[in-house]
This record gives sequence, structure tokens and C-alpha cells, in this order.
Amino acid sequence: MILFLLFMLMPLAPSPGAADVRIGTKNFTEGYLLGELIAQKIEASGLAKAERRFGLGGTGIVFEALLNGQIDLYVEYTGTIQEAILKRPGRLDHARLSEALASRGLVVSRSLGFNNTYALAVRRHFAAEHGLTSISGLASLVPKPRFGFTHEFYSRADGFQAFNSFYGLEIPRGAINLMEHSLLYPALAADKVDVIETYSTDGKIKDLDLMVLRDDRRFFPDYEAVILASQSFVRANPAVWRLLAGQLEGRLDESVMRALNSQVDVGGKRPAAVIAQFLNRSEVDSGADVWARVWLRTKEHAFLVGLTTVLCVLLGIPLALLCLRAPLLAQSILVISTVVQTIPSLALLVFLIPVFGIGRTPALIALFLYGLFPILVNTYVGISSLSPVYAETARALGLSRRQILMWIQLPLASPHILNGIRTSVVWTIGTATLAALIGAGGYGAPIITGLAMNSTPTILIGAIPAAVMALMAHGAFNLFNSILIPRGLRRH
Repeated sequence: MILFLLFMLMPLAPSPGAADVRIGTKNFTEGYLLGELIAQKIEASGLAKAERRFGLGGTGIVFEALLNGQIDLYVEYTGTIQEAILKRPGRLDHARLSEALASRGLVVSRSLGFNNTYALAVRRHFAAEHGLTSISGLASLVPKPRFGFTHEFYSRADGFQAFNSFYGLEIPRGAINLMEHSLLYPALAADKVDVIETYSTDGKIKDLDLMVLRDDRRFFPDYEAVILASQSFVRANPAVWRLLAGQLEGRLDESVMRALNSQVDVGGKRPAAVIAQFLNRSEVDSGADVWARVWLRTKEHAFLVGLTTVLCVLLGIPLALLCLRAPLLAQSILVISTVVQTIPSLALLVFLIPVFGIGRTPALIALFLYGLFPILVNTYVGISSLSPVYAETARALGLSRRQILMWIQLPLASPHILNGIRTSVVWTIGTATLAALIGAGGYGAPIITGLAMNSTPTILIGAIPAAVMALMAHGAFNLFNSILIPRGLRRH
């Protein structure tokens, strides 16, 4: 087992080299494309190095990362800034938006040239059948249509609740299906839903021949794409900021953005390759590149799992021994551990962001809290369930308490202890995939990217190696059982 843990902890996943610009993105196609566009513009200029921290999650996570200094900039939308970040509904001009953000230590560029507002889309034959041309027309159909919304749209202030009330649709909760944005189009194409939330620049609107319903009462504000950056970054890198402003502000329109999105969502291309072609740059997208990405994610995932396991073993076993001597402490610790297990892993990661930011630190803390429980409980149960006759006989033979623990109790409880460690490792391998949502890397990065772009090959780049790692861990523990567990205690 020591060799296995050393393998997990060997310096396969060193921290990325210092980068001048840390670029974040949300987890949807356009976010990846615009983040890649910024990165390639910076790299081509030679002014700085770019670090891609893509697919961090929704607005709350990415914005918190910017405030905490975990990223330097990302692409946001004016409507989202006003409604979800500043909590100031309405339409603010650039001067007032800049003033409001400056008080929070942020700088905002002018529009990149396009408005990617929210919209509702339906299949064209559905619109013809019901005479639909605008959102108001849905009122006569509710509650019959089945709606597909993202979790973010459903929960945010400028999203479903306000929209539902504004148009007087009275859509019942039972008619709403919540899912990731990339899954809305397959659900609509498969006739699982009738109306979906979309963005006006989505590439699949044209591909699926959808009809975008007119926002006839102008509920949705403008969502002009802008670059949101920290003031400290702009002060430290004025040339980079001038470069981005000069080469990106006002340079994209809806048709260009829709075409770029379509190459990813419909054509199945990687955002890096699409942007390289757009900028007339060379970009290698070969099988060797795929293996390089798998190897990089393997190093990151192994580091997360290995370090978490070592910390859980180093604390879990001694803590279990302490619980054996203090029954009241044991109950408290076990209750706390049980409560932690009930917290959804994604929620726990989000709770840790305000304190620890994004990256490996909050990911390791969350993984440790989840991985500790099976080791702690199995060690405690394994030793406490031993017959007291063993300890009494050992004391009669003159053995000390430490000798009884090391030579008798721990060997007898070793099947339980190893099973706890095995469970902890397998859980950690699976849960660590969510760490990519806060920029910690690992196999979750391609899985999240693939989900955002509805790309099965990209998902498999993370899913298959994660399954292989879990199987390898299972096989390794079978070997440990034959080595570490006394022959008479092995299960045959």
C-alpha cells in the first residue's frame, strides 16, 4: 500500500508555471471559445503567458474566483453583471457600469460587439401548429408545453421567476425540466421538451431549424459580451489590457459568434482549433495531443487522490484510536462525519470558495472531509468489535498497551481498516472529478468540457481513465490484502 500511495503522490502534477494572465470561463461553449480567443491573442502578442482556467462553473463560482484573485479576467455579459452581480435591474450604460464595478476593484471593457441575450426557442413545426411567434403566445398553451431550463436560469433574479411573473405565464413546476445547457437541445430534438431556454448566439439554433420566440414585451435586458478584470491585473499589465481592448472590443457580431459556436456544438471541433482557424494560426489537434491531455489529467487526478488518501490515513486511524478511549468524543466525531457526508459534494466545494478560493486547496479539503469517514468508521468498528479476551490474554502475558495495539488489535482489525481505505480511495477517485468545477483539474476537466459542448469523445477522455484508475485501485487493494492481512484473517 505504501508503494501505491507513493505512486499517487509522486510529483506528477506540479503546479502550473507562473502565468501573467489567468483566464477563467464559465462552463458553456461560448465561454470556452471567448476564453480561448483571449488566450491566443495574448500568446500571439508575446506580451505575457496565459493560463487557461476554463469551465469553472456558473456565474457565482467564476465571479467569486475573480474577486478572490484566483483568476485575472473572464468574459461576462452586461445583463448578468447588472442583474446577478450588482443586483441593479435595468439598463446601465458603460460609464455607470464601470463606476459600479470600480467600487469592487474591477474593470470592465466595452462590448466585444455582440448581444447574447436569453431567448426561448421551439421546434418550427410546434410553432406552426400552435401559431406561436412570441413569448406572450405561450400564455394560451400553459400548462400544456414542457419547458427545459438550466438550473442557473431557473434560480437567478433575472431568470425564470421574474420572467414567469412578468409575462403572466404561471408555468407550474411540474412542467419544468432542469438540466445542463448543452442537454437542452438534445432534449428538444428528442421531443422530451417543447420549449427551451437558449442564448441568441447558440450555434444549434440554425442547425436544428428552431424558431426563437420574439421577446415582444422586452423582458430580457441586453447581454453584451464584455471582459471583466481585476483592477490589480490591469494596473500590472496595462499593455495586455490595451491589446485586448484594441483587438476585441467591437470586433465580433452575432453572426460570427453563432458560426464559431456552431463549429463546436455541431461540427464537433475543439474550441482551441476553432479559434486558431479564426485567427489564421496553426493548432495541432492530433491523437498525440489527446494522449498528452489524458496524461496531464492523470497526473492531476493522481495527485488529488494520493494526497487526500495519505492525509485521511494519517488522521483517520489515530482519530479512531482516540475515539476508542473517549466514547463521548467518539459519538461527537461520528455525528459530525455523518453530517458532512450528507452535504452534496458540489455544494461543499461552493461553500469553501469564499474562504479558500478556487483550485486545489478547497478541492483537497472537500475530498479529505469525504474520504476520512470510511477510514475512521471502519478502523473504529474493526477494533471495537474485537473480543476483549484478546486484550486480557495479552496483558496476562505482560504485553504493554502499545504492544497489544500494534501486535494484536491492528492486525486483527486489518481487514476492516483496509476495506475502509479502499472505500475512501474509490470514493475520492469519483468525487475528485467535480474538483474541475473549481479549477483543480483532474479527469473532471474533460468531462465537464464534454458536457458543456455535448461532446461524447471529450467526456470519454476523462470518464474512461477515471474508471481505469478505480479498477487499478481495486486491484491494488486485493494485492495489499494478500500482503498485509494475516493469512488466517483473509477472506477466500
